[in-house]
Amino acid sequence: MMKKIFSILATVLVLASCVKDLNTLPLNPTDTTSETAYTAEEGSYLSGLARIYFQFLSCDLKDLQLSDGGASELIRAFWSLNEVSSDAAKCAWNGDAWVAAINTNTWSDADNDAAYAVYVRTIQGVAYANEFLRQTADEHLENRGCSDAVKKSVAGMRAEARFLRAYLYWMAMDTFGSVPFTTEDSPFGAVNPVPKSRPEVFHFIVDELNELVSGSDMPAAQSNYPRADKGSCLGLLARLYINAEVYTGTAMWTEARNTCDKIFSLGYGLASNYADLFRGDNGQNPDARQEMLWAVDYNAEQTQSWGGTSFITFASAAADDVTDTSHPTGVSGGWGGIRIPYEYVQKYFNVTNPDYTSGTYDVVDKRGKMFYINGRVETIDNLAVFVQGWSCFKFNNIPHNQTAEEFNETAKIKAYSDIDYPMIRLAEVYLIYAEACMHLNAESSAMPYVRALSERAGVMPPTAITAEWLVAERARELMWEGHRRTDLIRFGLFNSDSYVWPWKGGAMMGQGFDSHLNIFAIPASELSANPELKQNPGYGKQS
Repeated sequence: MMKKIFSILATVLVLASCVKDLNTLPLNPTDTTSETAYTAEEGSYLSGLARIYFQFLSCDLKDLQLSDGGASELIRAFWSLNEVSSDAAKCAWNGDAWVAAINTNTWSDADNDAAYAVYVRTIQGVAYANEFLRQTADEHLENRGCSDAVKKSVAGMRAEARFLRAYLYWMAMDTFGSVPFTTEDSPFGAVNPVPKSRPEVFHFIVDELNELVSGSDMPAAQSNYPRADKGSCLGLLARLYINAEVYTGTAMWTEARNTCDKIFSLGYGLASNYADLFRGDNGQNPDARQEMLWAVDYNAEQTQSWGGTSFITFASAAADDVTDTSHPTGVSGGWGGIRIPYEYVQKYFNVTNPDYTSGTYDVVDKRGKMFYINGRVETIDNLAVFVQGWSCFKFNNIPHNQTAEEFNETAKIKAYSDIDYPMIRLAEVYLIYAEACMHLNAESSAMPYVRALSERAGVMPPTAITAEWLVAERARELMWEGHRRTDLIRFGLFNSDSYVWPWKGGAMMGQGFDSHLNIFAIPASELSANPELKQNPGYGKQS
């Protein structure tokens, strides 16, 4: 169905980015608006829903004040803020507007392209979802003469739109704390959205997700890939609960554990081969798909985005790397951008005997076999030099059942990735469960899930679940999946002097930084446009 969504997207209605502009009538009477785009036919509603899904991978700069459409893509920008700001990744593109500050945790209230993109894309996406929900209200469907079958189908789409809005609000809340808040019931027209606090947004999202799970409209778990379903709702809910103390000041370990238990009853399963989760056919491979609670579908022919898995795959290799047949990536080039500090690899994967001439190293953990070190240098003493640090080819565009030689001719012309990006997967739920059980003194309940992850990785399981083990295991299992900054904040390590990494806080050997940087500044352009907004504490002058 996602392929159908992307084929319909060419005719999707165009909505303005600002909530206050969404009801503006066109100057040209033939232009399509939300009032005229929807009909009695199901396809018109699928088009509206497609626009919300597409918000996660859109590179369109129509409503963004940026020069690089690829860097503006939501998943890419959110990934950059969460991985490059941490111990897990560093970027060599110091000439790009966002890179230097995110590499070194030295951002300020000055506009930052990555943070700006996350802010605008999320709030814009919420506006799209709100308008879709307005236009699919019962009275509108009735007035347009929709059949009962169309009404039933639209009810499911409305549930999906609510989930997508919840996910967008989570991304915004996690990144910025307080965010401008609107729903389909908010005043409509030239009205500046009033912000809600982080706890208020948290509770709204939780209530929405619980309603979707308990209701009958949301598609059943594993019935709607790669679109959202009840498993997606529960997965996001578990993630919210495990971070509840950060977001609200009150821990919710029991709620996190109980939500995971619900997910375990839905028939998901770990993929037998970890590497297959990040291959070019992960959305078509049933063994990989069984682990996905929600994924964003990237397709080299239809989505053609310079963000998401195209960004991760191309940017993690140099141009010369793709000619090395011993470590193929399945794409046609390399951008020489993102890599991993050696210290991260050594600490969490316990690699030994690295040989930077032959490109070999030894590692027991199967998840540590995706690194590339041929011609690399261990120490990153110049962030702009890509070959300093280890490259990571975790995301690989070659299908799981093909060799590099079989895929080679196709790879030469692959300008984009086919790898679906895992937004929520079962292994994360296992680790949420383990963390909740640790806090609830119920470790024995979680050990079967911990052992399952260890067995797949080919390593011995821990004798006990500790905070130190969880930080390390999440570093291994969820590496480069957009979690690291949030994880380090939850464990009190992100800004702390007690845990440092290369270039943390602007120092080559690493140092702590002020806690106000645990959230990002509201972009200046948004503050100017909406007088209801106030800058986050610690940034610039406070009103």
